[in-house]
Amino acid sequence: MYKTIFITGATSGFGKATAEKFAKENYRIIITGRRVERLKAVSDELKKNFNAEVFTLEFDVRNKVVVEAAINSLPEKWKQVDILVNNAGLASGFDFIQEGNTDDWDVMIDTNLKGLLYVTRAVSPMMVERKQGHIFNIGSTAGKVVYERGNVYCATKFAVDALSQSMRIDMLKHNIKVTAIHPGAAETEFSLVRFKGDEEKAKQAYKGYQPLAAEDIANTVYYCATLPPHVCINDLVITSTAQASAIYFNKQL
Repeated sequence: MYKTIFITGATSGFGKATAEKFAKENYRIIITGRRVERLKAVSDELKKNFNAEVFTLEFDVRNKVVVEAAINSLPEKWKQVDILVNNAGLASGFDFIQEGNTDDWDVMIDTNLKGLLYVTRAVSPMMVERKQGHIFNIGSTAGKVVYERGNVYCATKFAVDALSQSMRIDMLKHNIKVTAIHPGAAETEFSLVRFKGDEEKAKQAYKGYQPLAAEDIANTVYYCATLPPHVCINDLVITSTAQASAIYFNKQL
């Protein structure tokens, strides 16, 4: 029987790369996202390139009612979720706290923290019922070390770190693994979103060194997901060789 993986934020970056990696390995894929056109495009690619079995759910993780309704609408054969990847997340704005845009704050808190909770609350009971499963929470090095103008984004990722530790304890008696993966700088749409579409600023974030690629994180998720049943990696920080933490880089400018 094929295993099923459920990935939020699967239309780009880590989420899309993870969907491709697991499709290549013959997993059944549930992909979610806000952009229906991109969801369809990713679904079509997975089916064409890997002959994958794919189910799409269009929703914004920030909307609790829609999240619950979408996940509850899954056909029975898709409700046996083996792996949940809470990947949907973003940074919005890069301001000093006294100049921060409170709308940006709400977007980050609602997506990175509350969205992760809404999806986990809807999916995890399916795992508990079967006494098996693996939950991945995609955090950030910004959830380990704070940096100037990181304020609210860092706070949400510190919360993801704390939640992952707590989830691991809560799920222990149900035989469910919980793994937090904290990537450093990776060349995805992340900076483009943070800088509100300013391509020049986004490029500067990756100048002078080789950052991680989305595929690096996808490969790591797959590695952790395919370890023996008695092995669980609880917490993992990943950076490129040129990065030591959220604030220390070796850039060749």
